[in-house]
Amino acid sequence: MKKILGLILTISLYAAFPDYYYKITNIQKQKKTFVNIMLPLIQNENRKILLLRQKIINIFNDKNLFFNPEELAFLAKTARNYKIKNILNEKAYLIKIDKIPPSLALAQAAIESGWGKSRFVKKANNIFGHWEYSNKGLAPKSTYKNIDINYSLKIFPSIEDSIKAYFRNLNTNRAYKNFRDKRIRFRKENKLFTGINAADTLKNYSQLKEKYIDRLKKFINFNKWIKYDTISIQQIKKESQ
Repeated sequence: MKKILGLILTISLYAAFPDYYYKITNIQKQKKTFVNIMLPLIQNENRKILLLRQKIINIFNDKNLFFNPEELAFLAKTARNYKIKNILNEKAYLIKIDKIPPSLALAQAAIESGWGKSRFVKKANNIFGHWEYSNKGLAPKSTYKNIDINYSLKIFPSIEDSIKAYFRNLNTNRAYKNFRDKRIRFRKENKLFTGINAADTLKNYSQLKEKYIDRLKKFINFNKWIKYDTISIQQIKKESQ
């Protein structure tokens, strides 16, 4: 366990998948390297979100909040970013600003990117298969027939930006309200919210619906990634000390 924690804390953050990754032929080594690259980035994004969450809590605990224009401005900016209508609704912030189970993020990254080897990743740093309704991104290889819309694969400056967008998507998109509701319920009950728990709420992430949920769970279980959800909690406690 200590060895894994040390790896997470010391490994450098990549702006994209390094060239050597694509030369790996051993499947097990490839999977291990994929985790070594992705996990620190996922954990780093979780760390930033949890620090933001704590800042929101601290602001609402300030008895002089209404006399602090800087804090009110910060709430307004955060509310816009997280699609919160009432800037004084603390509950709304705490529902949306929270961590993503690392095991879930790893599973979705592996599935959506073909273990980082998809065209999306190589040409657009797009690890989670994000689309946009414009023709400004990476053109898809095939298009939907008889549908008159512009769409393309979103291009990201880095893998980190792709991960950030994935977190923001799960934390703000109406399609994943069930995900957020279940997460806050687990938090209130002081239960560990794992990737397996989260997977049940992501039927809308893919056209495969229930089959996609089953695939996520199989990825998490087969690769034994639940342990990274526990490590995430340990890191959070260390950050708060």
